Amino acid sequence: MNPHRLGVLAVVLGATIWSTGGLCIKLLPFDPFTILFYRSIFAALTFLAVFRRKALTLTPVVATVGLEYAGLAICFVVATKITTAANAVLLQYTAPIYVFLLEPVLFKFKLTRLNIITVVVCFVGMLLFFAEDMGGGSTSGNLIALLSGLLLAAMMLTQRFNKPENYDAGLFWGNIFIALICLPWFLRSAPPTLEHWGLFFILGVIQIGLGYMLFNYGLKRTLAIESVLLAMMEPILNPVWVFVGYGEKPGNWTILGGLVILGMLAVQVVLSERNRKSTLVENLKSNPNTAL
Repeated sequence: MNPHRLGVLAVVLGATIWSTGGLCIKLLPFDPFTILFYRSIFAALTFLAVFRRKALTLTPVVATVGLEYAGLAICFVVATKITTAANAVLLQYTAPIYVFLLEPVLFKFKLTRLNIITVVVCFVGMLLFFAEDMGGGSTSGNLIALLSGLLLAAMMLTQRFNKPENYDAGLFWGNIFIALICLPWFLRSAPPTLEHWGLFFILGVIQIGLGYMLFNYGLKRTLAIESVLLAMMEPILNPVWVFVGYGEKPGNWTILGGLVILGMLAVQVVLSERNRKSTLVENLKSNPNTAL
């Protein structure tokens, strides 16, 4: 596979792994901040074990990414507790709109018509996805969820200013920041059982550790707008795993919205790859030394 196609595949796999988090969290009888503490410790140790000294790199950009990630994770969990889960996920995934508006300005490129259409269709799909559960919730919870969307977009855009070899260091420090913030809740919590330790391991090592490693790999090889759109696989698949493992059945509007988003993302990936290949062929014709 070419680097762009590998990047797309990595983002999709990363988002799929992220989507398993909802089920694990539902199965854990702890408050959100205690769960965040354990998950972050496992995730930080995973990044440290894989990247060793590179994970310890701390620059202003790495610290910024870490703080944005910490804020994103905490805001999303708090929002899920004090507003509806549907509002929390929907408002977090307003992130593509911010990336769509800011990435062309920050990195001096022109958005394609396909990217514009994809953003619009995916947002409509998100509205359908949560049509049965939209509304309600507290105003403060909705505002915190909206902030989580801003932080998700900010983290993706800040990573573009980061050195590629430091992408994972930002996530390592972000998990350290979360663990420090959530330490008081951990100190007051009951000790986990063996089953709980297994769920914390899945959340930290696989859902966050492996998931973000794949996402960072893909982010290096795709545009931020592509990555954030493909990451919409997470809220689509999340209720699927909850249904399989917890018995909560998604409604008809949820299924329709998910199909709309998946269909549009498939079209976006196929057409983007075709356009990229056409551009390379044209370059090859004008410059025979260019390689596909």
